[in-house]
Amino acid sequence: MSIEVDGRILETDAEGYLTDLGAWEPAVAEAMARADNQELTQEHWEVIRFLREFYDEYHMAPAIRVLSRALGKKLGKEKGNANYLYSLFPYGPAKQACRYAGLPKPSGCM
Repeated sequence: MSIEVDGRILETDAEGYLTDLGAWEPAVAEAMARADNQELTQEHWEVIRFLREFYDEYHMAPAIRVLSRALGKKLGKEKGNANYLYSLFPYGPAKQACRYAGLPKPSGCM
């Protein structure tokens, strides 16, 4: 599978995650969101940036519980909960947000 971003074809796995994590750029997230009929807001970008920083530090994509807890510590408890995250990423906050962030599928996600 693949996704077209700014005239480039980027390979993805069967679930839409980039196969080359180094190919990610913000335009990738925008293209993936368009494919999901979603517009990325500042709140989405907060989570996407947080996930990329988390991955850089821990070398893993967090599952929803870890993501909620870590976001709550950094951005406040109103943003560190599953309801808030599902309002932004209705197809599964950890899975969809990690896909947009160019990260691998979080462990423990089906």
